[in-house]
Amino acid sequence: MIGSDGFVTLEALRWLADQDAAFVMLDRNGKVLCVTGPVRSSDARLRRAQALAGRSGIGIEIARELIDKKLAGQEQVARRKLLSDGSADAICRYRAELPHADTLERIRLIESRAAAAYWSIWRNLPISFPKKDEPRVPDHWRVFGTRFSPLTGSPRVAVNPPNAILNYLYGLLESESRLAAAALGLDPGLGVLHLDIAARDSLACDLMEAVRPQVDAYLLDWITRDPLKREWFSERPDGNCRLTASLAVRLSETAPIWGRAVAPVAEWLAQTLWSSPRRNSVGNQILPTRLTQSRKRCAQGGAAQAVARRSPHRENICRECGKTIQHGNTRCGNCRIETATKRMADVARVGRLTAHGSQAQRKRSNTQRRNAISRYSWKTSSQPAWLTEQLYFEKIQPLLAQVSGTAIARAIGATCAYGGRIRHGSRPHPRHWQALARLVGVSAEVSTGLE
Repeated sequence: MIGSDGFVTLEALRWLADQDAAFVMLDRNGKVLCVTGPVRSSDARLRRAQALAGRSGIGIEIARELIDKKLAGQEQVARRKLLSDGSADAICRYRAELPHADTLERIRLIESRAAAAYWSIWRNLPISFPKKDEPRVPDHWRVFGTRFSPLTGSPRVAVNPPNAILNYLYGLLESESRLAAAALGLDPGLGVLHLDIAARDSLACDLMEAVRPQVDAYLLDWITRDPLKREWFSERPDGNCRLTASLAVRLSETAPIWGRAVAPVAEWLAQTLWSSPRRNSVGNQILPTRLTQSRKRCAQGGAAQAVARRSPHRENICRECGKTIQHGNTRCGNCRIETATKRMADVARVGRLTAHGSQAQRKRSNTQRRNAISRYSWKTSSQPAWLTEQLYFEKIQPLLAQVSGTAIARAIGATCAYGGRIRHGSRPHPRHWQALARLVGVSAEVSTGLE
């Protein structure tokens, strides 16, 4: 459910429980308002190990591994998608310090420094809108900007579209992380890396750290390839940028993707806690893989991981007017015609300037000089006696109508335009008659028959 309008009956919640389905309520700014999932029994020993992890070395191990996965993903995004080797190398250096971090404070410091290097290359990323919408787009919407909102001093309450989209996607990931933790019998609010704060599921925030780079890559592929519509966003009087319902619904379709991405991370964390020395070593040492079903597939000889779902198709819009168009196109039919008309006018203007340039005039002068020399050096006496003007018009000219202008031009060493005029009946200079006669197969024997 997006927003807080409307109502939900108890019978509807009961029906969701019967269907083994979850109920998620999100605000359009990305805040998770309510998450409820199917009720399953959980092992108290697992929750006890989770509660004790924050005071033992297992908590450091978990935090170190989660941040390591996050920094590895950020490095790949910086290097392969943002093409910033410098920032990627900096993140790699911070990642190399993680094995030596022996406190949560040190791990958080490394993560914050890597985040500064990572988000600095996002700051000047251009955001495009259809040309029709550009007059109504504020200047601070045209770049990604900083992740810290001037309204809150944190990523919450974004002031431009890309950060608003990212906050909402993170909200979807947070809700899926909470459902994954609850499905495995963990307490979503009892975290390891994040501090305990009221009204926040700290463990869900821990789990989503490893998957954040995948969300970043999804948004980056979107905003670097397709423009955003102005009608997808609204701006409040305080500058808060909010998503409209249509865009929020479309983004919500990505929730299963983030659920499948966070599932193996949640199972790894649960198994790590279950195998910790502080837990009583009784019973089965391997937890069931309720989310990925990897143990079941391995037992049946299948792949350890299921094939990931494809991302939902994003709406492809025209870069000029914002109209929805087919995938593979960049402009609608009307805008293509308008753009082509403008381009043809520009090409014609460039062509006129080029045709009157010094280089073009020099080429014309050389061609005219060469033709003049050829014309004046040609003698009427060099023409065969059988090749008369009557023969040309009665035998040669009708046959030339069946020959291409290019072939005619190649035969006499002239331009294609001149060859086309000859093909349509224009009289060439007599010095070309003999070459044209050979082209169409007219010889002296034909002239004898004519006489």
